[in-house]
Amino acid sequence: MSALPLTAKTLDSSVSKAKYWGQSLKTEPITSSIKIATLSDQDDAIAALILAFSADPAVRWMYPNPHQYLTYFPQFVRAFGGRAFKQGTAYRINEYTGVALWFPPECEPDELNVVELLQRSIPNSHQADVFAVFEQMEHYHPSEPHWYLPLMGVEPTRQGKGYGSALLEHVLTQCDRDRTIAYLESSNPTNLALYKRHGFELLSTIQVGTSPLIFPMLRKPH
Repeated sequence: MSALPLTAKTLDSSVSKAKYWGQSLKTEPITSSIKIATLSDQDDAIAALILAFSADPAVRWMYPNPHQYLTYFPQFVRAFGGRAFKQGTAYRINEYTGVALWFPPECEPDELNVVELLQRSIPNSHQADVFAVFEQMEHYHPSEPHWYLPLMGVEPTRQGKGYGSALLEHVLTQCDRDRTIAYLESSNPTNLALYKRHGFELLSTIQVGTSPLIFPMLRKPH
């Protein structure tokens, strides 16, 4: 899952407003300040992801109520992507402007904790669709060793400035060097172009009941 959307319409509007107020619009430089987010950084990294995913179609389908989202999404991040902190493969850029939780080969989400959380936090009437979505996501996971990106997001006010690309490239260069494939599910259609630019190919679409579309994507080493 990922939250990095900035539409052309939104960007055009921002440019127009900046010109109207007589501001000089400058692109922020992408620094090389990608660092490992350690276990001690976990709370700050999760806070960044909470901001990034606040308008994500799939996450807000799971947790549409604001209080529900703020209560359970941090727990979901820990269960679904938290092992990246222990693996040393959670990355943050420009302090916590963006965060990517990557899993190296043979590392997987904490399935038991994910199931327990969903059973506890999703209404019974909604659970069948939610679990069916996750089952289909599992179906598209490669069987061969691969890097997996369960969660990546950039703070909404900083999207469209290249931070997401930098967080992708940080690991994809290693994938190319080691000749390893990479896999992700995009939970937001506006992010497909970003992933395609970095070599990911769309495998299919996932949609169950009232769920939004989920896009499993695979990248072969370049």
